[in-house]
Amino acid sequence: MSEENQLKISKSIFIIPILYVSVIWIIYWIEIQFGYNFNKYGVSPRTLKGFRGVFLTHFIHSNTSHLFNNSIPLFVLLSSLFYFYKEIAYKTLILGGFFTGLFTWCVAKDSYHIGASGVVYMLFSFVFFSGLIRKHYRLVAQSMIIIFLYGSLIWYVLPIKDGMSWEGHLSGFLVGFCFSLIYRNKGITKQEYQFKETEFDTFFDEDGNYSPPKIEQELEDEHVKETE
Repeated sequence: MSEENQLKISKSIFIIPILYVSVIWIIYWIEIQFGYNFNKYGVSPRTLKGFRGVFLTHFIHSNTSHLFNNSIPLFVLLSSLFYFYKEIAYKTLILGGFFTGLFTWCVAKDSYHIGASGVVYMLFSFVFFSGLIRKHYRLVAQSMIIIFLYGSLIWYVLPIKDGMSWEGHLSGFLVGFCFSLIYRNKGITKQEYQFKETEFDTFFDEDGNYSPPKIEQELEDEHVKETE
């Protein structure tokens, strides 16, 4: 796929971001409207029942503030993913979300861990590091914008705030970084400039020594000598 095709803007770029954000809002609305509490479907570390949260946790939120704080970066980062990394966008989102939930299940403290924050951190890490690793000017520029907008997120991979699943944040951040390495050669990459051979280049051999091309008559004379 050419770079022009990869960077072509289409409506499909926004379908998944809109769908994802809409789903988490609908689920929260169902909780409020019908008096449900889905927190128990979040990640409960190192329990068989809590393993279901690996798949469900990203769609469950505790309150409106929690949901709103995840919705905007989620939409921005998903849009960036599907615009710049079309070839690996679905793999990154699905597998990245799974491994983020899995690592949280393995290392987090005993509690219910919910929210799309892990996916946000996974996307943030993937988009940021992918741009730096690939060294493509568009992707590097995007990385700088992402760090400008959401650079403060990095502090929350540490246990600095009670009631916040820093383990989920750290899991997502590490998964995103790993995926940026694994998929570093997929999609847009920096292209090395290839110099076209000119007539001047024919005056030098492969070792760089001056060796002008022989004119047609000289070649004929050599051929005659060889046949004699």
